[in-house]
Amino acid sequence: MCVIWGVPYFFIRVAVRELTPATLVFARTGLAALVLLPVAVTRGGLRALLPRWLPVLAFAVVEIGIPWLLLASAEERLSSSLTGLLIAAVPLVGAVISFGLGNRDRISGIGIAGLLLGLGGVAAIVGLDVHATSFAALAEVAVVVVGYAVGPAILSRYLSDLPAVGVIAVSLALCAVAYAPVAAFQLPHFVPRAGVLASVAVLSLVCTALAFLLFFALIAEVGPVRATVITYVNPAVAAVLGVAALGESFTAGMGAGFVLVLLGSALATRRRSEAPAGAELEYS
Repeated sequence: MCVIWGVPYFFIRVAVRELTPATLVFARTGLAALVLLPVAVTRGGLRALLPRWLPVLAFAVVEIGIPWLLLASAEERLSSSLTGLLIAAVPLVGAVISFGLGNRDRISGIGIAGLLLGLGGVAAIVGLDVHATSFAALAEVAVVVVGYAVGPAILSRYLSDLPAVGVIAVSLALCAVAYAPVAAFQLPHFVPRAGVLASVAVLSLVCTALAFLLFFALIAEVGPVRATVITYVNPAVAAVLGVAALGESFTAGMGAGFVLVLLGSALATRRRSEAPAGAELEYS
């Protein structure tokens, strides 16, 4: 998951050079839905979603529909490093949401220290690039952070017992249908370059269809708060990609920051060795 969701920043940056954010979201969700819907139908996982259509719709909106549009829009004006740093706040917001919902396995003091340590590591990796060109773009990323934190909470609380492929396939299809009218008026008047088309394909098939199936399994195993800690490693993956694909320099801050990210993630996901009688060690 850290690798799969560490590379989208690069591919989104490539895609928005020739596609509008709405068009990119439509293409990404539409192609992924075309792949996953037949699988969901074959497994018979769609009928079970009907009684809980409202949580499914809410998940689609807060995890996909709004965040992906705003993320693509923000990356037109913000650097990918700064975007990654801001997205790394997702676990902190997730911890606050979990606390507000009265989760019995709230993050301990060591877990909070791990989250802060990981955030410091991300800052070292990106070199504290805080030279934003647009406060509106910063606000867009802030909404993305909240959406990415709320989505797993909805999934864990209301949809965890439903077939994963059905939930994500329907969510993607709903978003594709919603963005289709906008994308129809914003289609480019030329055939996008091969790099743009390849970026859309990777975002759809790998970073969406495959990624969500893995993320559902991860949430079921470690809970919604611990699952969002992967966002700490995403900027590190983006930095490695920049060095390998774009010839960017690898600084000492990047190396030290990556170590801090791994250490912080380990502390944040550390299971408690002891718990009061009746307490659960696993997230519900």
